[in-house]
Amino acid sequence: MKYLITNFLLILTLIYFIQGDSPGQERKKLAQTGLKFLSVSTDARVSAMGESATALYTGSTSMLYNPANMAWIDDLFDISIGTTKWIADIDYLHGTAALNLFDGDYGIIGLSIVAVDYGTFIKTVVAANEQGYLDLGFFSPTAIAFGVGYAIALSEKFSIGSNVKKVVQDLGSSVVDIDESGNLIYETNRVETWAFDFGILYKTGFKSLDFGMNIRNFSKELRYKKENFELPLTFRIGLSMNTMDLFNVDRSLHDLNLSVDASHPRDFAEQVFIGGEYIFMKMFALRAGINFPRDEGGFSAGFGVTQSVDGFSLIFDYAYNSFGIFNKTNQLFVGFDGIHRVTVTAKFHH
Repeated sequence: MKYLITNFLLILTLIYFIQGDSPGQERKKLAQTGLKFLSVSTDARVSAMGESATALYTGSTSMLYNPANMAWIDDLFDISIGTTKWIADIDYLHGTAALNLFDGDYGIIGLSIVAVDYGTFIKTVVAANEQGYLDLGFFSPTAIAFGVGYAIALSEKFSIGSNVKKVVQDLGSSVVDIDESGNLIYETNRVETWAFDFGILYKTGFKSLDFGMNIRNFSKELRYKKENFELPLTFRIGLSMNTMDLFNVDRSLHDLNLSVDASHPRDFAEQVFIGGEYIFMKMFALRAGINFPRDEGGFSAGFGVTQSVDGFSLIFDYAYNSFGIFNKTNQLFVGFDGIHRVTVTAKFHH
């Protein structure tokens, strides 16, 4: 087991350094990644905690953060759906589902989907008429990532997980020329690829302290028109712990989860993510988090409510994120602007 763990860690480390610059070179942030919708956090609980989820147990939504965490699902079935009201009237939708048929003995399998609705735009082309253009109707750009995940606990302390996902972005068709008959010639603006996520989780044995590590959006280089770009590859490590383990309190009444991540993205400076979650009676949760550095946003907060009956639990989570100069472009209610996320999760117990 020790050799297996060591080799897996070496593989993740090698992948990380292969994608990075050579030792001794100054790293240049060129911001040349595409399909950036893959970098947006969609789960309300995780987002409220500053997006610090590498070592945090999050059920089936682990596939969107660290797939290795999915190995610790003890429910028969876990399903989660949610929406994110992003800036400029852009909407994100996500769904995850995980199935545990044999108490985790043969691992956990899951499905995930993240879809983006960019809204509807008017399509025009320059023309020699009074308006100066022709109205060609409307088009609606879309993006989607559909994934299949698998995770397994190799021991009582160590788990591994991975996702394979199909990623597609379709920006509609555009006019590139006019033939001899005056008909418009169109070309599609679509890219697609396969991407992979890998992760590990290690339970240290000290109280509930967990250590996680993952690489997300590992893929080949893509080409769009005349430009080459890569997906937003990100390497993360993180720690999480229920700090009530350090005190003599009634754990059926109080939980206080803290989570910290350090991230190395391809197209931005290194970032730190810090989040906290207080849970009362396993039913009510208050959350807050922060991440830095970043151009806009950073602070987040939210809450969660859990209702359980025999064999079933239903969870509602909400998150709010202030987003600086973009706030006024995305008002949910008058005077209540920013980024809003809602997630509903259902768990079916054994």
